[in-house]
Amino acid sequence: MGEGRRGPEEGKMTAAWYIFSFLVFPGFLFTLSAGLIAGWADRKLTARIHWRKGPPWYQNFIDVAKLLFYKETLIPEGASIAIFLGMPLIALSTSTLVSTILFMVNGSPGTGFIGDLLAVIYLMMIPSIALMLGGFSSGNVHASVGSSREMKLILSYELPFILALIVPIIKSGYAIKLGDMMMNQHANGLAILSVSGVLSFIAMLFCVQAKLGLVPFDMAEAETEIMAGPYTEYSGKALAVFKMVKAVMTVALPIFMVTVYFGGIKMSVPGVLTAILEYMVIILLMVLIKNTNPRLRIDQAMRFFWGPVAGLALLSAVLAYFGW
Repeated sequence: MGEGRRGPEEGKMTAAWYIFSFLVFPGFLFTLSAGLIAGWADRKLTARIHWRKGPPWYQNFIDVAKLLFYKETLIPEGASIAIFLGMPLIALSTSTLVSTILFMVNGSPGTGFIGDLLAVIYLMMIPSIALMLGGFSSGNVHASVGSSREMKLILSYELPFILALIVPIIKSGYAIKLGDMMMNQHANGLAILSVSGVLSFIAMLFCVQAKLGLVPFDMAEAETEIMAGPYTEYSGKALAVFKMVKAVMTVALPIFMVTVYFGGIKMSVPGVLTAILEYMVIILLMVLIKNTNPRLRIDQAMRFFWGPVAGLALLSAVLAYFGW
């Protein structure tokens, strides 16, 4: 009888813990805050490169709060309201789920599930698809052009992204479970500490740059050409949600790279500090790429990803197969 009474209580505690993990830590609030600070670091470094002072650390928080609480959400005439307003929420929920899975697996490798790596890959695609559909649903010409570019960009970088990911999978004993991948790398050597791992990391870095829509792969937004692309008709709360999506993905994608190439985050003071340093290095590399390259045309981006980047990723997978 005692066990029967404890069962529902344990179930409620487990459900409450999962809700807390998703909404607070290590999920939405934690990842959003970290992402907004990372976005500030990007803006600050960019300003310094341009010999400007740059914004204060809390500027991104103010921008999001202003959109959430003080700006009106306008819906364009003729837009599909359900899709137009639903896509930002879908993008935010899936990006938060990605970050929650990654941090929970890093905190306790045994908490993952078989094939969680594949689930994370699929979930990471949804924010880009949601942005594309939201832009198309608005009925705006500029948004449609931007969404069309976003669609082509997704088709471009996903192939080399998957090819690059083959290397850490091979280096981890063909594991498709994130926890197993981390433990195998710690036991047998990190993926990044090999020729194939370095080449794969470079290809993955370009793909992550494109997933985040950063220069030189920001042709979908292209403010100087098509206003703001898919974001053109978004305002108020809906635009704030998309900004939060980008902040969350700014954390989730580099942490994904830390997980698959550097063996994840060890839950100790030196391990956490090392992971923070690895994350900062990835962010620094993305900022340097952003500030040293002009925006590509969409056809140039497609040739770049299907050509040199896909070739580099394929070469790294072949080298990994032969033990390099």
